[in-house]
Amino acid sequence: MQVNSGIIGKNIIQEVQGVSEFIITTDSTVDLPKEFLQEKDIKILPLSYIIDGATYKDMEGLSHKEFFERIRQGAMPTTSQVNPDEAREAFEPAVKEGKEILHIGFSSGLSGSYNSARMAAEELMEEYPEAKIVVIDSLCASMGEGLLLYKAIELKEQGKSIDEIAAWVEENKLHICHNVTVDDLFHLHRGGRVSKATAVLGTMVKIKPIIHVDDEGKLIVIGKERGRRKSLINLVERMEKQVGDYKNDIVMIVHGDCEEDAEFVKNLVEERLGIHKFMINGIGTVIGSHTGPGVVGLLFMGNKEK
Repeated sequence: MQVNSGIIGKNIIQEVQGVSEFIITTDSTVDLPKEFLQEKDIKILPLSYIIDGATYKDMEGLSHKEFFERIRQGAMPTTSQVNPDEAREAFEPAVKEGKEILHIGFSSGLSGSYNSARMAAEELMEEYPEAKIVVIDSLCASMGEGLLLYKAIELKEQGKSIDEIAAWVEENKLHICHNVTVDDLFHLHRGGRVSKATAVLGTMVKIKPIIHVDDEGKLIVIGKERGRRKSLINLVERMEKQVGDYKNDIVMIVHGDCEEDAEFVKNLVEERLGIHKFMINGIGTVIGSHTGPGVVGLLFMGNKEK
């Protein structure tokens, strides 16, 4: 069997003749419901978080409400990325079964998990010359990454090949729009996104930042509103400008233990854009460690603000 290998951007693609069965893997940071991921047979590489001295895997350990209640009581969680050995452990069983792998990774602008998956893929393809592993840097986070995964699953169910899906993901990943607001500026300060002075002053005058994920996969503050309700409306107003010709047959909304605010955004999107299919879920513990409770994200396809 002849094997031709090549690299497209940051992604590892190895062409192999005669292998068609493949699986899709991703990181726990997609923040999609566990039941959905299990139903679609998606292999998850979990990141980890430490809170009050205990270490847990993302999607395990504390419940959504317990986690954010700990933060409200003063806990300051930290997180750790997937390492190359963990990525290898996740990939190798499928490789041994002769299956190809498409991995959609958490933004390299926010974590080293993508690079760990890339390293594991390179190592495995050296050891198993007939293996094919495609590792994609999504440049997305939370349910933005989840939306990209959702679309990839749809394409797989339509019978598209691993290469066709990988090409679609590469062509469209910068059209995943993340419109996000947080309730507490101090969590952004801890992550180096705003200065301490900005956090203190903004909290005093009830300033709520508007954030997005830029084309380098990094979180950037792009606006601000005074008051929670205005910040939620701002997310939808920005969406109205960004959707363009994208039909958005589904929209994702993520929240940090504030389901009523997520429902408010959903209802406003329905009213203004006529979209009626949504997936709403609580933000995961790893990303929630950096946003804190009260985060709301609106994720859809469109044209990002520059």
